[in-house]
Amino acid sequence: MTISLNGQWQLTCVQRAALQDLHIELPGDVHSALYAAGEIPDPYWATNEKKVQWVGECDWVVSRQFELTEEQLACNAMDLVMDHLDTVAEIRVNGHTVADFNNMFMRHKVDVLSCLQVGSNRIEIVLHRADLAAKKRADKLPFPVPWAEGNNQIPHMNTLRKTQCHAGWDWGICLSVLGVYGDIELQPIEHVRISHVSTKQKWLDQECELSVTLNYEVVSEKGLANAAVTFNDQTFHLTLDRDATKTCVLFRIAEPRRWWPAGYGKPRLYDLKIEADGSYINKKIGLRKLELITEDDELGQSMVFKVNDVEISALGANWIPMDAMPSRMTDKRYRSLLEDALAANMNMLRVWGGGMYEKDIFYELCDELGIMVWQDLMFACALYPSTPDFVAEVKQEVEYQVRRLKDHASLALWCGDNEVIGAISWYPESRQNREKYLVNYDRLNRALAEVVEKEDPSRRFWASSPCNGELDFGDAWHDDKRGDMHFWDVWHSGKDFEAYQTVTPRFCSEFGFQSWPSLPTVKTFAPEQDWNITSPSFECHQKNSRGNSIITEMFTRYFRFPNGFVNMLYLSQVQQAMAIKTAAEYWRAHKPTNRGILFWQLNDCWPVSSWSSLEYSGRWKQLHYHTRRFFAPQMATFIRDDQGVKLHLINDGRNSAELKGEVVWQSWEGEILYREPISEFLDPDCTKVVWEWLNEDLDGHETEGFFHVHLRNGDKLIENTWFPAKPKECELEDPDLRFEVAEMNGEISVMLSSSKPAFYVHLEFEGEGRFEDSSFTLVPEHQRQVKYIGSASYDEVVQGLRVYHLKQSY
Repeated sequence: MTISLNGQWQLTCVQRAALQDLHIELPGDVHSALYAAGEIPDPYWATNEKKVQWVGECDWVVSRQFELTEEQLACNAMDLVMDHLDTVAEIRVNGHTVADFNNMFMRHKVDVLSCLQVGSNRIEIVLHRADLAAKKRADKLPFPVPWAEGNNQIPHMNTLRKTQCHAGWDWGICLSVLGVYGDIELQPIEHVRISHVSTKQKWLDQECELSVTLNYEVVSEKGLANAAVTFNDQTFHLTLDRDATKTCVLFRIAEPRRWWPAGYGKPRLYDLKIEADGSYINKKIGLRKLELITEDDELGQSMVFKVNDVEISALGANWIPMDAMPSRMTDKRYRSLLEDALAANMNMLRVWGGGMYEKDIFYELCDELGIMVWQDLMFACALYPSTPDFVAEVKQEVEYQVRRLKDHASLALWCGDNEVIGAISWYPESRQNREKYLVNYDRLNRALAEVVEKEDPSRRFWASSPCNGELDFGDAWHDDKRGDMHFWDVWHSGKDFEAYQTVTPRFCSEFGFQSWPSLPTVKTFAPEQDWNITSPSFECHQKNSRGNSIITEMFTRYFRFPNGFVNMLYLSQVQQAMAIKTAAEYWRAHKPTNRGILFWQLNDCWPVSSWSSLEYSGRWKQLHYHTRRFFAPQMATFIRDDQGVKLHLINDGRNSAELKGEVVWQSWEGEILYREPISEFLDPDCTKVVWEWLNEDLDGHETEGFFHVHLRNGDKLIENTWFPAKPKECELEDPDLRFEVAEMNGEISVMLSSSKPAFYVHLEFEGEGRFEDSSFTLVPEHQRQVKYIGSASYDEVVQGLRVYHLKQSY
């Protein structure tokens, strides 16, 4: 029976005698413990980040006593097992050093039986400074290996197998946290030590064969170990061969209930249960076919995921670590974020390479919700060593992670890194000796590929993101003909939003535009006197050096300048939504050329100005509400080309859809200048142009009104609005917007009406929860009843509700 060492430990600072025997909860981190004890201020408040840097510049000891009985020690081995140990650590048991570890991405396991005793025992974990360990490694390298100077505030983090953004990023606080973020356990071993369990699927027409392999190590020369493997109501009982290292059983499932990504079917799962020599392993298995198709075509080369022989439009975002203080990474927050991704019609998330291999709960929820996972290996935006020691360490890490994760139905792709190919051209050392650093990159990348291909031949290894393909070191930031693209010409290069419509990526795995956080989130990190985008508190929470300037300058291109701080926050989120909407709708309308859209980024790790669609608090930005519409399985969008404005209807579903409604050309006063009914039948997985307004009829009239489409697909509402001119050029009318909060049948809703059209009507609630819809166009003939989703009372919603619209922003 496993013995948990989770719970309360003691925390001592090696360098500061005043900090002795504080309480720390493990799993947890040192910063969180110090904050709870009142020893440091809230790192996320105002400019406190600089006040807590000393924490990462100290060594720390966490320790505890635990009791063991004679019966518990009557085993042949006792493994001490730790997950997410961050990072450079010495482990002592009863005064004996039993291990030195230095990789956060491994499950560390060491037999400590010889050091244990009946009665009281003591364990100590000495957490050493990451910055000094990184510099020591860098000093030993045979040649300089550039680190992520544009993001990290601590040098040489690329030499250490630790979450790279712990040292800061262009959206992330620098805390250099330390601790243990996973379970700490003692596992008694009687006969065999279970290494890992893996499954393999073989499809024969409508039948699936599932092989289950149990890998183990014999630790006792006497006795036999038994195992039981149960799947689909069938159980195999086994005796494990002492002369072997693995055993395999085969299940045949006729007409299996298949796992599908969200939007394509139900993500059905089966239970796999294994009992072996006192160890219990439970997994959820999704039976499905999975392929990544990259085939030459007339445009270049395709990039499309196929699940169960169906081509999938992968729609979603990039995922960064949930919190800069890992103690706050709770199962409840994982579920909330992933359910919010699903609610916005996402079916894929990319786990970005500068973060961490996520906790088990993340992948389990993605399996449950039907969210595919593009999994980067943990390398990002820097160059990395290829010394024998480093490569050996990383191969062991990747072997462990692939074995841990490959049975998840949601896992779609292994990717070697984030932007490391591109980083070769970023740094003076590698620019001046490109061939040397290309060879250095290739040595490490090939080692990663070899491990992935050996451990998980069922999935593709993709060398880097972005990447033009196998052994192609081309410019995947600007070449949209093949591979996955990172398109940053709008944000980083300062182009207009229309630049998104000059490319059609085969798969765009990164693009984005920043916004500022909402007022309720600003209140959590800035005192009221600092409610100004250039105040010290606000600038401390903007980690992109040009971020505030880019947002503000882009206002001047599209909008009339907002009147005051609150409307600047609001308009920044309108602008962000407009940017990403422009790209996503255009690329979706060009299916099947494009088969993947993952914007940067889903979430924040602290309250900050960033590219996220969900704020640190979980509050939906306007972008997330728009995402729910532009990633919907059925979508309508207006796109202007050389001939005119065209209405494209998109159906990503496996079933046909019938859409009925109308298109209107409407003045700012609300007068209907033109209307045309729409009734269209859409085949599965299709795009279709169903309406057009010629340029010759529009030229000279662009500022007179807007186009609006209002459709129904059964009970689903499909709407969209298009301005022929930039909003700043349009003489918007005061819409006379009215709203009231109503409670009916235990549900709280906001009733909205207007006398004239209102745009980007956004409902912002001070408290917890969200709305069923927001940031929409409100026209007089289609008034709205918007449901509140959350636990607040009627009175709380009334008091905490603020409603914005574009006209009132200036």
